[in-house]
Amino acid sequence: MKKYTNINDIPNLSETIQQAIQLKENPFRFSEFGKYKTLVMLFFNSSLRTRLSTEKAAKNLGMQVMVLNVSDTWNLEFEDGTIMNLNTSEHVKEAAQVISQYADIIAVRAFPTLKDRLKDEQEFVLNSFIKYASVPIVNMESSTSHPLQALTDAITIEELKTKPKPKVVLSWAPHPKALPHAVANSFIKMMQSIDINFSITHPKGYELNQEITKNTPINYNQEDALKDADFVYVKNWSSYNDYGQILNEDTNWMMTQEKLGKAKFMHCLPVRRNVVVEDAVLDSEQSVVIQQANNRTYAAQVVLKQILENL
Repeated sequence: MKKYTNINDIPNLSETIQQAIQLKENPFRFSEFGKYKTLVMLFFNSSLRTRLSTEKAAKNLGMQVMVLNVSDTWNLEFEDGTIMNLNTSEHVKEAAQVISQYADIIAVRAFPTLKDRLKDEQEFVLNSFIKYASVPIVNMESSTSHPLQALTDAITIEELKTKPKPKVVLSWAPHPKALPHAVANSFIKMMQSIDINFSITHPKGYELNQEITKNTPINYNQEDALKDADFVYVKNWSSYNDYGQILNEDTNWMMTQEKLGKAKFMHCLPVRRNVVVEDAVLDSEQSVVIQQANNRTYAAQVVLKQILENL
């Protein structure tokens, strides 16, 4: 693996998932692997799980880690040919090259604006670092994708499945804020890449990018979609066609114990209790969100290990 900016960068998905599970059994097996190597993590937006799990993953491999909250430094300029006489003090052309001298791998987290769909889909922050940095880039969530979370989810399903081809459902849930599409997009791509029975359920108007959903079945009846599910992944996202808008706050879409049935409950966290999902689900043995969060470390660790192998 030369970089990890989307799930297509994984050369052998099934093998990578198994390697991650093996790392979980012995996290320090390759503790000398990253000796004298440095990971620089750049956060344009806040983070809890991604920040801590990625740092832990790097340290499990023996790497040094430097963390920079970009809001604490110069405002970066990303447009080419701009006259920098306003609020930006440094261009990404210089910043990416300079950081590359301090890092062996750069990890970037940058959310969308949810105002300009075209600009968000161009991934101008992530792609600028890919273009100007001279070291591999890892995507810690961008405007349209969260490949580390998606790999985590695949690892979790592989660990917990009780049949060769489980039924997995991605279900929209209400939320008071307009949220990005990144987690849903990458989860869909990942589920399309493994051998499962996969479908999506959401209210009308919340269709995601058809170039991503492709032929994945979509059911507008949540209860019907959830019948006999083995895993239910719950996530809110704002409208794609009416970009960034909240079209529906229907509380009936909240995940309940009754609707979940016997399925395992998955969520990337953070989650709003009794808005997205009721307490009875989160506090039940069917909830695997804590195990998911733990697997974030091993998803990041297997990615960093495979990149280090190619340095």
